[in-house]
Amino acid sequence: MANHKQNISLLGRGSKWPFILITSLFFLWGLANNMTDTLLAAFKRIMSMSDFQTSWIQLAFYGSYFCLALPAAILIKKFTYKTGVLVGLGLFVLGSLLFYPASISMQYGHFLVALFILAGGLSILETAANPYIVAMGPEHTGTRRLNLAQSFNPIGSILGVLLSKVFILSQLNISTAEERSSMSTEQLAAIQSDELTAVMLPYVGVAVFLVLLWLVIKFTPMPVASGEASSLNLLSTCNRLRKTPHYTWAVVAQFVYVGAQIGVWSYTIRYVMQELNLNEASAASYYMAALVLFAVSRFVFTALMKVVSPRKLLLISATVAAALCGVVIGGNGLLGVYALIAISGCMSLMFPTIYGLGIRGLGEDTKIGGAGLIMAILGGALLPAVQGLASDYMQDISMSFFVPLFCFLIVALYAVKVKHMGVANQGEEQVAPKVAQPGTAMSEAV
Repeated sequence: MANHKQNISLLGRGSKWPFILITSLFFLWGLANNMTDTLLAAFKRIMSMSDFQTSWIQLAFYGSYFCLALPAAILIKKFTYKTGVLVGLGLFVLGSLLFYPASISMQYGHFLVALFILAGGLSILETAANPYIVAMGPEHTGTRRLNLAQSFNPIGSILGVLLSKVFILSQLNISTAEERSSMSTEQLAAIQSDELTAVMLPYVGVAVFLVLLWLVIKFTPMPVASGEASSLNLLSTCNRLRKTPHYTWAVVAQFVYVGAQIGVWSYTIRYVMQELNLNEASAASYYMAALVLFAVSRFVFTALMKVVSPRKLLLISATVAAALCGVVIGGNGLLGVYALIAISGCMSLMFPTIYGLGIRGLGEDTKIGGAGLIMAILGGALLPAVQGLASDYMQDISMSFFVPLFCFLIVALYAVKVKHMGVANQGEEQVAPKVAQPGTAMSEAV
């Protein structure tokens, strides 16, 4: 069985260069996502905010994912995946550039607007890129292909944290909230201006690179996935999806997983600061270690999927992640920090695996179904806010990790139930049936 799986082609004919180009987008939104995660610690110091107030950063960012995913799917359904990619990159550029006027106005709300627009671009990119990658070869290797593409996402995440550490966190003034409250208005404004300029620079720098990438994709012929030009009946499609158990469960699992991931990463720096008595820049090194483990683990899990079903790997990793959350809650010092870092290794396969299992067998409903799974990223906006409230209420960031613990248990439950849900399990734990020749899912390049 294992050898048979290994012999199934990973990519369709003529899809290598498009696969590389679209995979670069996974790198870029990983960079943006994790630069944003570090902003919680940055704005907490810059503007003396509570954990709940800083969680509005994630609400703006992942709330935009929710708002733009369905319009993105309709856009892609009407036009092409390439159109979605170009529109998404355009909004990514615009949102990044808006950090410049926000740094001048020094208004928290203006940064939230910039993040909302930036994340809207990422929502369109993810809505387009995830199913496009799945379409670039045989269906039975779709989950493994998506895990491979997603493996470059944490590499971008690592660079995002590195940029944040060097250009943002290390530039923060060490004055505490109490010391800032005693400063004159002019003195505080001068410090905050320097700090917000440091926040702005990496985003504007990324925007310049994105313009170049937009031009490359614009003038590169890209294959059209089958069914891109098919008609859309949104109500009928949504009704069919609602009656598809493996898909609806995938949406729930994706919602709680993304909430857990963003909660774990958003409060890693705060947890390390509490447990090891470090400042933001030093604590960011532990966050980066978590992302390195996340990146390495994703490649490892992708390789393991040749011989172990994605569903089984999902069950094991979710169960272990929940147990590690228990260590974070009950442990202290380095023990808790190491357990927190180890959670990232478990999380590495979850998003693409839930996504790949969720859209399996959806046929022409794949684009709208994929949009639903991207809309589930709303969990990254809501659940970290719940975690922030828990931290503020209990005055102990470690106790707030009950939230991701609960989320990982739901993901584990999904991994158990999906075994009995028809097409979600086909080809994963049995000999894969014969597939069409590689490349038949794609038509002429445009």
